[in-house]
Amino acid sequence: MLFPDPATREYFTEQAGKLTVNTDYDAITITMQGKASEFERTVEILRNAVVAPQLTPEIVTSVRDGRIKIVKDTSISPATVADRAIAARFFGDFPYGQPHTGSAESLGRIDRADLMLARERFLNPNNATLAIVGSVQRGRVLRTLRQLLGSWRKSERIVPATFRQPQPADARTLVINAPGDESVELRLATRGLSRTDEDSMAATLLASIMRERWQKLMPELVRSPVFVRHEARALPGIFVMGAAVKTGMTQAALTAGKEIVKGLVSNPVSPAELELAKAEAVTALNKLLSNSDGAAEAWLDVDTYRLPPPEEQLRALQRISVADIQRVAASLFGKGTLASVVVGNAEQLRAKLQPGSSIEVLGEVKPEPKSTSESSTPKPSTTSKPD
Repeated sequence: MLFPDPATREYFTEQAGKLTVNTDYDAITITMQGKASEFERTVEILRNAVVAPQLTPEIVTSVRDGRIKIVKDTSISPATVADRAIAARFFGDFPYGQPHTGSAESLGRIDRADLMLARERFLNPNNATLAIVGSVQRGRVLRTLRQLLGSWRKSERIVPATFRQPQPADARTLVINAPGDESVELRLATRGLSRTDEDSMAATLLASIMRERWQKLMPELVRSPVFVRHEARALPGIFVMGAAVKTGMTQAALTAGKEIVKGLVSNPVSPAELELAKAEAVTALNKLLSNSDGAAEAWLDVDTYRLPPPEEQLRALQRISVADIQRVAASLFGKGTLASVVVGNAEQLRAKLQPGSSIEVLGEVKPEPKSTSESSTPKPSTTSKPD
């Protein structure tokens, strides 16, 4: 709704630039890319969006209905179902347990008053960071910002979000029925760290090491989509292991994943494993910084999460030791619950999962056993006679 006029997007397209608005759990990120000669016009378009957004009833209805249609028409893959299920397993009603894109039901409940309240709470300069990357002189930038954004009023106070913290995760394996072929999506997860945690970068390296170990312990995963990722956010996120396997491999993959977690204590990370993970992380960070889009994103994160500058992040990455990785592994997996989710044919999975293992099939309600006393013991009969 910040840029409802199609002509605005056409303007950036004609410049061979782009205009995107991405929303996640932590922020609304506006990316505007165009010619340096059109810098003032770009800032003016930004000003119109954040200072005077068009929240008319007609636009609210049009945009909301459009989003609902997109959500309804978009097919949800088993991988997405598994990702959402493992998040809900850990976070419940906490925002991280819900898809940030919303559902048809939640979108349908949003009205104009909700959006006006959101504008008052979020679209304030003291709640925002502006990063500009490109061949524009500093003096020109400051002059344009004072002229076009100088009247953007600060909020008297930023209202902090308050949510009840989630309950401990259920340790049973959650089975979600998805009849079809023999493919299965599985997830193993524990609670992660926040982006502001000084150990967050070490947790990212740990994820790379665990992915390599998982594939070595179970070579079949080399030919399958497999990942281990640390999803760090403003508040502690989630550490997830995931893979797509055949139904017959489900129990083996789950067992191997759990053995990787247990093995972090008995089989410490080696210097060679750590160096391989560092090289992967350095390559990813350098790739992010190699273009203006990525550089702007990196500098936004520096301010949003109070991180050191990108160059210092690279140096800090190189200073992480094996002892640091072991300490983070103990922190993540030493006390927390390891939850698991499996998406596939429930009937086939019942037969393939380890006999006696504790599972929960989503939506299945087991009948309550009848009380022995009620079924076999006759009730006493009493009579009374009025006086």
